Amino acid sequence: IFETIQLIGKLEQIILNSEKYNDLDSHSIDEIFRIMHTIKGSSSMMFCKHIALVTHSVEDVFFYLREEREREFDCANLTDIVLEVIDFIKVEITKLQDGQDLDGDPSILIQDIHGFLERLKNPSTAGISTAGIMLNPYEAVFNFVDGCEMENIRAFGIIHKLKDRAENIRHVPEDLIDDENSVEMIRKDGFKILFHSEGPLEEMYGFLQETLFIKDLTLRIIEKKIISLEETIIDLPPKTPEKELRPDTQMTTNKQSIISVSVAKLDKLMDLVGEMVISEAMVTQNPELADLELDSFHKASRQLKKITNELQDMVMSIRMVEISTTFHKLNRIVRDMSRKLNKEVQMQVIGEETEVDKNIIDHISDPLMHLIRNAIDHGLEHAEERKEQGKSEIGTITLEAKNAGSEVWITVRDDGRGLDKQKILKRARENGLIVRPESELTDREIYAFIFFAGFSTNEQVTEYSGRGVGMDVVTKNIEALGGVVSVDSVQGKGTIITIKIPLTLAIIDGMTIRVGDLKYTVPTTSIKQSFRITPAEVIRDPNNNEMILVRGQCHPIIRLHELFKVQTRITNLHEGIIMMVENDDNIVCLFADELIDKQQVVVKTMPNYFKKMNGIAGCTILGDGSISLILNTSDLFS
Repeated sequence: IFETIQLIGKLEQIILNSEKYNDLDSHSIDEIFRIMHTIKGSSSMMFCKHIALVTHSVEDVFFYLREEREREFDCANLTDIVLEVIDFIKVEITKLQDGQDLDGDPSILIQDIHGFLERLKNPSTAGISTAGIMLNPYEAVFNFVDGCEMENIRAFGIIHKLKDRAENIRHVPEDLIDDENSVEMIRKDGFKILFHSEGPLEEMYGFLQETLFIKDLTLRIIEKKIISLEETIIDLPPKTPEKELRPDTQMTTNKQSIISVSVAKLDKLMDLVGEMVISEAMVTQNPELADLELDSFHKASRQLKKITNELQDMVMSIRMVEISTTFHKLNRIVRDMSRKLNKEVQMQVIGEETEVDKNIIDHISDPLMHLIRNAIDHGLEHAEERKEQGKSEIGTITLEAKNAGSEVWITVRDDGRGLDKQKILKRARENGLIVRPESELTDREIYAFIFFAGFSTNEQVTEYSGRGVGMDVVTKNIEALGGVVSVDSVQGKGTIITIKIPLTLAIIDGMTIRVGDLKYTVPTTSIKQSFRITPAEVIRDPNNNEMILVRGQCHPIIRLHELFKVQTRITNLHEGIIMMVENDDNIVCLFADELIDKQQVVVKTMPNYFKKMNGIAGCTILGDGSISLILNTSDLFS
């Protein structure tokens, strides 16, 4: 399953790239042939007969194209066929993963493929229906000369020879190589083959008669009729495993020092390294050692810390995968939507080599898909409208990824019509989403309404939009990763949606602060600065909320001891510490008793009961064995 998913992903990329230039070069033809050959072989071996039949048909097309390099063909038609094959395989693979029966009917698809191949070989037949191909259903029975030995190998040779002249080959016994009883069965009852072929009876008899060590051969047509492809497939039992590769097309494998590892094992490894980081801190920061002069111990502990950090970095790097795979999948969505909506769209990708944690990759596919669909459907105009506005007729969507410290920023940018601020405000009013005076709302806050569940400005429901679903999925999935989504737009120019997500979910850099007897950890990516203040710097807003003036800007103060109802002696703002945290260009100042330390912490998920607590993202165990709650700073802004 893993191999096939990888191969069809690669195949889809080759096909979409070739479609841009309306040409399949010889390298791409060879590559597609090899991919189809591999999928055919593995699906036959695993008795996925429908996948094997479809890929075998496509393999025939590309085998012909390889042999006839100069032959002209309809690239657009072939692209459509291959993409349909990819979709069929994806559906069947999903069924396989879910433990369902592989019941997809590939007959019409195979019919289209055969029709394409027929038109390739005989251009004069273009336009002639290929719904019924004249195939004779044959039954052949071979009896070998007594004492010739290795009857099963000789029978296998007949099948090998017959493959170029026949389709839907079945034989008894089924397993010629691994079944020890096959030789005895052939000696006793003969070797029976059922197949379909266009060749006439006399020609096929002469062809099979050439086999060595045959005592007698019986060949008959079971029932003279035109057989539709659908019938030949439905009547077929599971195919036997294929043991053969065409000598001239055999895949060459380069030695690779790469192995596939289960993500579950990597998760477990990450957990163990996390526990080791905690244990190392518990040993080196043990309070019992505080007043002791232990030079050799401190030297050994520094070495231990160095090795632990290197191991941690290595485990993190193993989990890192390029974002390119996720980006490439979106090419297909762009292609299909631009066709269905009759819009000319091109996608530009920047920074696809950016690496993020495997778990994050798994969670961002859906949000990015919704954003791309939304950009094409809502954002980009039709060619005529773009022409009137002096824009290029081809709309552009730019997908960009880049590292920013311990975060990854992904932006989805389109050069379409932009967001209509007044329309969004009107719909937000109707939905009762505005809870502040409209004059106080920034543009970014107005645009953020599009992420609310059920929010849609489309008057008509289409296949892709107007139901108010999709954009709220984006925020839910990204916030579940500890990330944030923001949107900017200029009407008539386009829209930019920015996603900021942490590089990894398991270990973060944090600043530990104390409030009363409790400790909290604030992710360093959120912290702008920490400082002490004087009573004179505190001001009050009209609602009597405490604010602080920093470089001409007023920022609200959140007293953590009040927010989390913690007993503490330090309640005067000038006695404690102020920590300025930022989220999506908004700033608040947290008031705590004191700063303790900056360190890497292992994120432990909270039990479900605690997940309802606003402002808490998880917890961690500190070096002295105490627990620190990790603040979710994005919650503090809402």
